[in-house]
Amino acid sequence: MGNTGKSGKVTELVTELARPIVEGIGCELWDVEYLKEGGQWYLRVYIDRDGGVSIDDCEAVSRALDPILDERDPIPDSYVFEVSSAGLERKLYRPSDFERYMGELVSVTLYRAREGSKEFVGTLTGYDEGAVTVDIGGAAARFEKNEVASVHLRVEL
Repeated sequence: MGNTGKSGKVTELVTELARPIVEGIGCELWDVEYLKEGGQWYLRVYIDRDGGVSIDDCEAVSRALDPILDERDPIPDSYVFEVSSAGLERKLYRPSDFERYMGELVSVTLYRAREGSKEFVGTLTGYDEGAVTVDIGGAAARFEKNEVASVHLRVEL
């Protein structure tokens, strides 16, 4: 989300095409990524479902969406198409994501180090216009929107 340029246009269009398909099989569209890795473009559609996403869910979305992508042809480059679960350590994007996971353990990654670290792990206690507040060992730490590179759920085993 929030991509700009060519990848942003692709993700917006694919999101529009994918959402009704994903919801039609009883899942939620979590995210769409279009990015270049090692000289190859990847289109990744991440889905979620209460109780977890199965391989059958991913295959159903892939089978339904692939011909639509071929027909609409929103992507000029050759690319690898993947459908995956949002995963346990999913990235949080939207305000609703932060509301949903309030009180959960998260990992906040910063663009620039603060106090010698770029990653902070704590309990998500606040979200305000992009600013994230986490409780780290009993102390509240607030990270402003322009500091935050990403926020992921954190699973400790």
